[in-house]
Amino acid sequence: MAVNPKDLLRHYYTLEEYFALERVGEARYEYWNGEIVCMSGGTLQHAIISGNFIINLGRQLAGGKCRAFTADMAVKTPFLPPYRYPDLSVVCGRLAVEDIEGIAVLTNPVLLVEVLSPGTENRDRNEKRNAYQALPSLQEYLLVEQKSPHLTHYVKENDQWSRRDYADLSTVIELPSIGCRLSLGEVYEGVEFE
Repeated sequence: MAVNPKDLLRHYYTLEEYFALERVGEARYEYWNGEIVCMSGGTLQHAIISGNFIINLGRQLAGGKCRAFTADMAVKTPFLPPYRYPDLSVVCGRLAVEDIEGIAVLTNPVLLVEVLSPGTENRDRNEKRNAYQALPSLQEYLLVEQKSPHLTHYVKENDQWSRRDYADLSTVIELPSIGCRLSLGEVYEGVEFE
């Protein structure tokens, strides 16, 4: 007789248990109301897309007032405590970092990028998006598909969030918060779709 996974007892972790793991673990984890989710690892496509972002934006931002960070840098989300690990974040001007239980956490990103994975897509599109968009500093949020060329771009304009979707590899996307441009072709360079 098969067991339904929903019928199994789950351990609910405390924030103290989570912070203990974060301090000694080699991987990155996120805390979700008693559940600890490993954020490390991923597909080849995820790694290529994340790398393309950091290379292309890093090149454009070099020597300027903005700096890009990889997925190793946490971002404080008071609306969804304690913090999250976006795939890429950009801060412009003064870098504001807070120490949360020994973890250095950004508090003032202007742009955040999440490369969607089957296990995290729902949270990235909903809970994380709401938590990120509640950050006063945030001006743009990008959601990037892995399985097909598709990017969702949220931009804050006059305290309202607008959404644009792009699927054509020749499309050039303007990122006004950091003064950069990216084509979908650059984002997906080297990615083979099924």
